[in-house]
Amino acid sequence: MGVGWELLHNIPVLSNVPDLSRRQLLALLAGSAGAVAGGSYLLNEDDPAAGTQRLEDEDESRRLAEAHAPTLYFGTRERWFPTDPRSYASEQDGERLVTGFDALDGYSSDMREAEAPPNPMTFYQVLEYPDSPLACVQYWFYSAFDQFTTNFHWHDWEVLHVYVDRSMSAEGSSDGAETSTEADASTASGTAGEDDSEPGVPVLLVASAHSRKIPNNEYIDPPVKPAAIISEVGSHSSTLGLNAQPSTFQRTSLGDLAADISNNPVEIIAGESSLPLAYGLPRDEGLNLPFAVPELEGEPLPSHDQLPNLQPGDLLPADISVESYDALASPPESIPKREGDYSFVPGARADVEGDVQYELVHIDEVRDIDGFTGPTLSFSFRVPEFAEDAFSKHLSTPGVPWDQDRFTKPTTDISDPQHRAALAERYEPINEGGSASRILGAVREATGSDDAPGSNGVSLLGPSIEMVALLESEPEAVPSFTGFIAIEDPPEGEHRFTVNGAGMAPYGQSLTVDGESDTRVGVAGEVPMASNEEAVKVEGETADGSALDALSFDDDFAGTFYDAKPPGEEGTFGIYAHRDGAYTTEVRDENGNRGARRVNPNADDETIGLDRIETGKAPLADYLVRFLVVTRGQAAVFEDGTPRGIDDVPTGQDVTDAVVRNAVSAAEKNAGDIVENVEEELETVLRTDRPTGTNQTETDRERDTETPTSTATATAEATATESEGTVTGTETTESSTDSGATATEEATETPTDSDVTATQTGTDTPVDPAGTGFTGVLKSIDASLLVAVAARENARVGKTVQADRRLEALGKRLVAVQAAVERSKRLPEKLGPLASNRVDQMLSRVQAALDAD
Repeated sequence: MGVGWELLHNIPVLSNVPDLSRRQLLALLAGSAGAVAGGSYLLNEDDPAAGTQRLEDEDESRRLAEAHAPTLYFGTRERWFPTDPRSYASEQDGERLVTGFDALDGYSSDMREAEAPPNPMTFYQVLEYPDSPLACVQYWFYSAFDQFTTNFHWHDWEVLHVYVDRSMSAEGSSDGAETSTEADASTASGTAGEDDSEPGVPVLLVASAHSRKIPNNEYIDPPVKPAAIISEVGSHSSTLGLNAQPSTFQRTSLGDLAADISNNPVEIIAGESSLPLAYGLPRDEGLNLPFAVPELEGEPLPSHDQLPNLQPGDLLPADISVESYDALASPPESIPKREGDYSFVPGARADVEGDVQYELVHIDEVRDIDGFTGPTLSFSFRVPEFAEDAFSKHLSTPGVPWDQDRFTKPTTDISDPQHRAALAERYEPINEGGSASRILGAVREATGSDDAPGSNGVSLLGPSIEMVALLESEPEAVPSFTGFIAIEDPPEGEHRFTVNGAGMAPYGQSLTVDGESDTRVGVAGEVPMASNEEAVKVEGETADGSALDALSFDDDFAGTFYDAKPPGEEGTFGIYAHRDGAYTTEVRDENGNRGARRVNPNADDETIGLDRIETGKAPLADYLVRFLVVTRGQAAVFEDGTPRGIDDVPTGQDVTDAVVRNAVSAAEKNAGDIVENVEEELETVLRTDRPTGTNQTETDRERDTETPTSTATATAEATATESEGTVTGTETTESSTDSGATATEEATETPTDSDVTATQTGTDTPVDPAGTGFTGVLKSIDASLLVAVAARENARVGKTVQADRRLEALGKRLVAVQAAVERSKRLPEKLGPLASNRVDQMLSRVQAALDAD
């Protein structure tokens, strides 16, 4: 809004200062209008971190700006270079505005006509700290548009902060000021330039990443000056280029090539190696980073009638762009890495050369622009939930530098707490700052495991592309860097956290931020995701609608795949898992009660429904029975030494009561001689006319009214036939080895169930296994199944003491399975890991069943 001269002379400070420069006048006007706090930027004296003021000596300000002005490096695919927004300003209703349409349309036309970046320009201002030699030189870069992946918006402003100790010369003398240690001065001076006329020495560089929520790229006591800035294609996020190859980014030192940042390492995944926490330059670090095509009102921007000069070729090239994240079956593999070193250098300095010279202009020259406007652009994030996925809007809105805290409080832009602490130790006006909290995570891409037989396990690998995270309370998308996610200073409280990626099924969870410590998302920081073509959605709900405190998916080979509170309505969940996985899905309600189901997706499954998940002793015992049914069925196929046919065995949601009956019958024939006092419980299961039991789903009941599938029948019958007569008591004939050959091993004495009752799970010496080799392992599994059935049936009729006794015996029987695996000299390849990994899954649920009511 314009301000008349009559109003100006009513401001007391102006009436007493008749000879103000235009720049000083604009600063005071902005202060009176509330755009910044105070006409000279002298900030709240109660905040030690905010004690800056404008350096009013124009010559000194200009000299500092020219001395430390950076060289800018851009990739060959860049479209929007730093320019002068005044070229696209217009008067509208008494205000001077730059609209998004005018800037993008005008810049695109100018760029095409000139065949070169139009009006290359960088804006600066210098802030000083009273009674201190420290100053901050800010360089602001304006681009007409930002097309970064999902974070596209009009009017992109990026900034570089150069903190300068003006008491230090280029040769390291501090003119008597005791603001830096001799070692600090030596570090800085030892690598500074040789021109003594350059004022001061840089002590900290802070290059802005995408937003205030992403850790910036920083360097304390930089080894060279002036700095080089490497700009990310499309988004103009800035990183530092300080080593011998200034146009490329190096996160950590490699051989003789030094790191370009000094951000301190942070442990992202609990227990794993640390990583310098800075955004960096993802496409220069090896991962694909696809860009989305921006749309407005459902139409691509070049089709909009207010952008007549914008052509498709004015946007980022098609070889790094995708039209839709969801439409891709898998992550794009052909996205090229960053290329080129198109350089911009300050025209005011004769000692540097580059492809383009930019003009250095004080930022007050553009502060007569009242606003940078444009319709809101958004990107819809898919949020996995029960039934149908929800969508959360990521909104991008334009802003201006002088409305941001960092414009007058540059220390708020220092991401690394140790960098800030180092400045605070040297310079009294700098506050060390309080504790900071972050959300941390690392994306892992799931794929079928080579160690698992068939489709019965996954592996978690580093991602092939960068992802984008969204915290529901924040309007901005946060991109990953080398697969890592960091959100700075999230608001305290409850949040919904979502990760999307091109060609990837979404990840979502609810989380709580305490505002004092770091919050790791996923599984101790790991965020497993699957590609769209390999993902299956697992939906479920608790039996009584009780709220879920946590949900976990444990894969037999990868371990925990998901462990968090799922987003969505209470008592429900919808989570994407990899279809090659074999999972135990466990729910924990708000009262601490636990329930579990097995999930083994079939090749053609798109969605798996788990209805009425119950908690308590009987449901957990039922889970153990069905898990053992699957395990004995899949173990049986190894009789010929190979896992051929393992994916034909009914698993997970396909284990109906009919499948259970067949498996229990086969197990009784194979291992009934070593398990005593279970006849009554087995009879309950084996009666074909028994009523439908507890924990049977609607799908189970529908399937049990039909004849069991040929696969289930064949597997059960084959297992019974294979097992009969194979154990002689003192000698076991193995029918398979790793290579499928026949071998003989001496079997151990087989115990009875009376030897193993009334002991704590896994606390005593395990029972001897029921023989060794293939037949010994299978017999141990069958014995465990019979004991599990007895535990379940007692739990179902309320015989808690008897059920717990059987559960304790089951724990020892499961340990015996692992002992059989360990003592077998030769087993079919992959049978041992399959059995041992599954026992690990079962043992924790045995204890949960013992603890449950």
